[in-house]
Amino acid sequence: MKEGLIKGEDGKMRCWWHGGDALYRDYHDREWGRPCDDDIRLYEKICLEGFQAGLSWLTILRKRENFRKAFAGFDFEKVARFTQKDAARLLKDEGIVRHRGKIEAAINNAQKTCDLIDECGSLGAFFWQFEPDKKARPKKIDHKTLIAMPETPESIALSKALKKRGFKFVGPTTMYAHMQAMGMVNDHLEGCCVRDEIEKIRSKFKRPV
Repeated sequence: MKEGLIKGEDGKMRCWWHGGDALYRDYHDREWGRPCDDDIRLYEKICLEGFQAGLSWLTILRKRENFRKAFAGFDFEKVARFTQKDAARLLKDEGIVRHRGKIEAAINNAQKTCDLIDECGSLGAFFWQFEPDKKARPKKIDHKTLIAMPETPESIALSKALKKRGFKFVGPTTMYAHMQAMGMVNDHLEGCCVRDEIEKIRSKFKRPV
């Protein structure tokens, strides 16, 4: 068995990080790594990656529907209009991560998202500018390679560009996790049952401009 792969009850090999949890496995199979250009989903992922800081992604995944209810479905135009009263309400919401800095960052980032869309046309067009060139990617994505790559030159550049525009909780490691999840790279391991499918989807995906 290759390092970093685990066999599911269905006999299929998958990336180790879902750990066999049914919800996490579904996320691995159906979402992670599939290219996305939907602005609401991109904003949602920025927020959830920020809330994850210091926690596990599974913790956030289990609370995701609560987050969606609390943050107006992550409609950034609505969240951008949230007030201090809304922030106080969210701090009392036991269904989400009650961290003042992260809540305020999500509201701030909604406002900055609106500004960025005015500048670039869409959040998708902005993010996909940072997709790495194929030549810059490792020849083989295995466990050892992935563990040694918590950030990349592209995620560092993306982080700097977002911070310059006033975004918060968007460090290089967080942004690389964002790029992985939103399909700007395919970091499913060699031998993972969905890696080839993701490659085919990425090859046909029309990058937003």
